[in-house]
Amino acid sequence: MKMRRSVIVAILLLLTLGVSNTLDSSVFSSGYTKNYPIVVCPPTLPGLASQVSVSGKKTQYRYVASKKTTMSPVGFARLPITKDAILIDAMGITPAIWQSRSGSWAGGTICSGPISSQWFVGGSADITSKGRLLIVNSGLSEAIIDIEVWSESGAQAIKVVTIPARTYSVQGLDSLAPGETTIAIHVFARAGRVNAFVIDEQGKGLRSLGGDMVNSVESTSKIQVIPAIPNQISKKSKANKLEYVLRVLAPGNLNAHISAEILSADGRFIPVGLNQREIKNGIVTQFSFAPDLSASAFAVRIRSDEPIVAAVRSNVVVSGRSDFVWSTPASPLEEMSIAVSGLTPLFVFAGDAIDVTLDTRLSNGKHKSAHVKATDIATWRVPNNARVVTITHTSKNLTGGALVSSLNGYGYIPLTPGSVLTKASIPLSNIRVLNP
Repeated sequence: MKMRRSVIVAILLLLTLGVSNTLDSSVFSSGYTKNYPIVVCPPTLPGLASQVSVSGKKTQYRYVASKKTTMSPVGFARLPITKDAILIDAMGITPAIWQSRSGSWAGGTICSGPISSQWFVGGSADITSKGRLLIVNSGLSEAIIDIEVWSESGAQAIKVVTIPARTYSVQGLDSLAPGETTIAIHVFARAGRVNAFVIDEQGKGLRSLGGDMVNSVESTSKIQVIPAIPNQISKKSKANKLEYVLRVLAPGNLNAHISAEILSADGRFIPVGLNQREIKNGIVTQFSFAPDLSASAFAVRIRSDEPIVAAVRSNVVVSGRSDFVWSTPASPLEEMSIAVSGLTPLFVFAGDAIDVTLDTRLSNGKHKSAHVKATDIATWRVPNNARVVTITHTSKNLTGGALVSSLNGYGYIPLTPGSVLTKASIPLSNIRVLNP
């Protein structure tokens, strides 16, 4: 009897669960909404000029500080930013921003969605530094940010910054690690819709020593690929090899052993002194190298036994003036679109087996396609009247970067999407709720 009663109870329980699940599924059905997060472009500080390349005149934007929630069409293929940071509804086409100081330097980066963790390798905090860390809070609530800084002396004290809604903060690099020459920065957002940008500008008295925008990476890793490093070839540089600086930080608790391999049209090789070099954890370390290369660009792949962040600094000459470029690692290449109006960049792809298909939308509405196939490294020049370049196909384990030259200076932009398509579920009521 007891067994029969237990079996009956179990059967009734299973029937009840089955009926409840059926009724629940009839009341609600699952749906999804997909969209691209709105991206943020950095503000323009006094003395600088900024222009953002967008996909078209109908692209929607508004200023971060504006109390209005509605957006307006940009009206141009290249939008000037006079002061405040802006929000752009880019619809999956990554805007590129180009900042410059007239007759001094120029640099570029992408406008991106909110990022909780950003690493910047580049900049200085000594007496030559005029660099700044810009932190934008584009959200409607207060943002709390931790700023961690490392230098050749080790880790500095963590600085906590609170930024009111719809504003931005400017931190001088010389205030983050006073007197230090080589620094790396980690910006971590505890709360808020946050984007950070770094401008590395240097000068001695009234004389400019150049500048650049330092692009960020989201996390440390054991393999870092820096896909696009400029190599200016001239009669003078043939006699004296160009010197580059590799800056590395292992922020963990253990020392790291790194090897840096150059990928170029002249082949792949490890520069003298960059094979199995030990770097102390928590210490920003620099290595100089001077490869003898014939191509206009090359890449560096760094392997480490501990997670690291890294960047390469290149000295360049623009219109007879000295400038410098910070080339940073890029995430694996994926299908994406980037706006390039007014830039005409040189795309550089790095990887073991390169196979990339590109579609270019021109200013007259026509399209051009291109196919890039090579080993180790490949370059492709964007057409002069290009508005949007779309990577429609890419092989695995590739990275890409763009090198841009202008009258004011030279810059680097990683080929990585500013925002990716997000999907959220939406509960949908069934009409049978009202008519059972």
